[in-house]
Amino acid sequence: MEGESVLPAAGDAAAPELLALARVVARLRAEVVDLENVASMTAVLERAKGVVMAQAGVSADAAYQLLADRAAQRRRTVLEECWITLGRAGSAPPEPPPAGPQDPAPVLAQPDASPFRTSRYLVSGTPRAGSRSLLARLAQGLAGVRTPDEVAELLRSVFAEPEDVDAVMIYTVAAAGSLALAGQAGAGDATAEQWRHIPPLSGVAALEALSTGEALWLEDPDRDAARYLLIGDPPARWPSRAWLPVPGSAPVTAVVGFFRSRQGPFDARTRTLLRRAVRLCGGLLREDPGPHGPDPLRDDVTAVQTVFDAVAGPAVLLTPLRSRAGEVEDYRIEAAAPESVDVAGRRGKELVGRRILETYPTVAGTALWEGYLDALTTGAVYEGEPFVYEEVSAGVPQQSVYSVRAARLGERLVVSWIRHDTSERETRRLADMQRLGNLGWAGWNLVTDTITWSDQVYAIFDREPALGPMRLEELPRHLLAEDLPRLASAVQRLLADGRAVDQQFRISTRQGVRHLRIVAEAQTDADGSPVEVHGFFQDLTAQRDVEQALLESERANLVQRGMLKAERALAARLQDTLLPIPEQSLELAGLRVDVAYVPADSGINVGGDWYSAIELPDRSALFVVGDVAGHGLGAVGTMAQLRFTTKGMTITGSPLPEVLRLLNTLLLHTAVDPHGATATMVMGRYQPWDHRLTWVRAGHLPPLLLRDGEARFLPQPEGCLLGAAYDSSYGQETIDLLPGDHLLLYTDGLVEDPGEDIGAGLDRLADTALRLLREGRGDTLARSLAALRQLNRDDICVLDINVPGTRPR
Repeated sequence: MEGESVLPAAGDAAAPELLALARVVARLRAEVVDLENVASMTAVLERAKGVVMAQAGVSADAAYQLLADRAAQRRRTVLEECWITLGRAGSAPPEPPPAGPQDPAPVLAQPDASPFRTSRYLVSGTPRAGSRSLLARLAQGLAGVRTPDEVAELLRSVFAEPEDVDAVMIYTVAAAGSLALAGQAGAGDATAEQWRHIPPLSGVAALEALSTGEALWLEDPDRDAARYLLIGDPPARWPSRAWLPVPGSAPVTAVVGFFRSRQGPFDARTRTLLRRAVRLCGGLLREDPGPHGPDPLRDDVTAVQTVFDAVAGPAVLLTPLRSRAGEVEDYRIEAAAPESVDVAGRRGKELVGRRILETYPTVAGTALWEGYLDALTTGAVYEGEPFVYEEVSAGVPQQSVYSVRAARLGERLVVSWIRHDTSERETRRLADMQRLGNLGWAGWNLVTDTITWSDQVYAIFDREPALGPMRLEELPRHLLAEDLPRLASAVQRLLADGRAVDQQFRISTRQGVRHLRIVAEAQTDADGSPVEVHGFFQDLTAQRDVEQALLESERANLVQRGMLKAERALAARLQDTLLPIPEQSLELAGLRVDVAYVPADSGINVGGDWYSAIELPDRSALFVVGDVAGHGLGAVGTMAQLRFTTKGMTITGSPLPEVLRLLNTLLLHTAVDPHGATATMVMGRYQPWDHRLTWVRAGHLPPLLLRDGEARFLPQPEGCLLGAAYDSSYGQETIDLLPGDHLLLYTDGLVEDPGEDIGAGLDRLADTALRLLREGRGDTLARSLAALRQLNRDDICVLDINVPGTRPR
């Protein structure tokens, strides 16, 4: 049967069972093909996951997520990414990792490639060659070079063997923001000529390093090629490269590029080494200082700032600002230690260039101010007694106790101080802040490899304090797999590039999944290498739970609104089917009946107002108007139940009070709503042979009789609303209708207004009905009354029973 279809021909009279069996066979064949494809992919996928697990030190789930993310970024299928990963790991794909978490994965190429490796960031790692000897060799060589080409050759020769630096290129800023190649070594004449001039384009790594003033480390050839125009032909000639701006006064005008023949990241020691090398070469690579030569006073300030950067505690260098008479009016801050802070919260170098009376406004005229003047005039060191300084923070005055020391340095002052009252208060504030904000502080010294956590961090990570802070390598085991790539990128930016991060991620704990946030910054040395990081972890789980609950509530609300809308549509269709609205008057038992039914203008549910006007077997006529409490399908269902039951019982000749009693019992025993169903009703039976109307009511508004230019409401018989009580009884009244009479049966939507007494609504109905009759609108009285009710909040149902003719005078 191979090659023949299992489906019967169109003309075959195949049984439905045979056709269904054929469809099942076809589906099973497709599933077999899919299973074969999956089986062929599984081995490749598992082997690729094993390689990634070994390289990145992550779990199997996280390894799969990394493969999927790489495939999406590079627009490949996951299977293609698996084959490429296996090809890069070696010519022969490795065997899949053995099952079981107790078997460690084999360590493959580049164990330090994972961003979660402590050894990548520690400054105290053992160098392959002595950093000091390399820098000393570089400094000695700089004494004999003059041109940027010679500087590039010196850098390449010094770092070629220990750091695998294959080429060095030096660019300077040219006209209109473009770059000009000032010097190169190892790049080759063809490459140098091709890249001698770079216009100010986006996607140029050297330009980005110049504009940001930060070093740029390119360590992933595939990813870097997607972001930048890579120098070289082919670009993979140098799998890793770095661009370091030459430090100096802004704007930065020169950048040095190091091109390595070895693939892999730059570790912390190498980054620090290259930064220091560029700093050593800065004097030859920066722009000429100008015809006036260097500023010796500015060099003094630079030297002091360098010292301040290395000391602990607050300190500032002040230059006196004098009036024309030579009196000191203020002091300008020329240099500031990192721990210096003013009343506005500005810290360290943010204070440079500001004035004392701007940063500490209340010191003018105090003993401290006089101490500054004395130290500046006499040269004697001023060491003041502890004094109280009041500052205003967030509108709240606060007092602190300081001891200040001021010493003259040339024509300037070096001022340092100690704050005596901060320890206990700041500790208490910090504890309160961590508790109230559910956040904790953390720090990592990359020189001593010392990690510190506050108590709240242990609570956030659900970790026993006896275990100590979590090591970086341990963190991926607690992360959710889909969050691993984003956090890895944040770790790379913080610890390798020294950039501040603000990243959210999720971890698994014994208490379930927690949503965390890390906000951290790096403290760098003079060469820009991170030596310490500090920041905080914040538990956002409660906030995320609230957001999720709100989202689910919004979804439930949308679903509920959709259900209500569908229910309204269904109820409206049922209502249209059960209660057809006539477009003109009816003729019943010699009477002319005008009918109006208007649904409410507001709300999303249809109401339970209804009417019935039929001729009975004995040629009499039955008129009913009812109002079921509530809206929606329940009200429409109750309305249909009452309408049809009323017709059935009256057609059989049951007395009207008995009909109401039975309807009351019916509602009490068949209500679907747990609170029961209730309804009001007015019902009348008209006999044409004697013009008599017998009528009953169940909690309904009284009929309105219009006769001889007057309006009056009929006296009401006994009868409470249906479904209210088991022992309800109902009475009846009779009235003879005369020619020209109009009798109105209606629901409360015609007369009720919010906040208005029902009596006022009834009076308004009587007056309006008489006015319409005087205007000659008696043939459409019901519809005219309904049309006058604008923006009605409830359904309106009106029956106008009119006896044709006029009474003789």
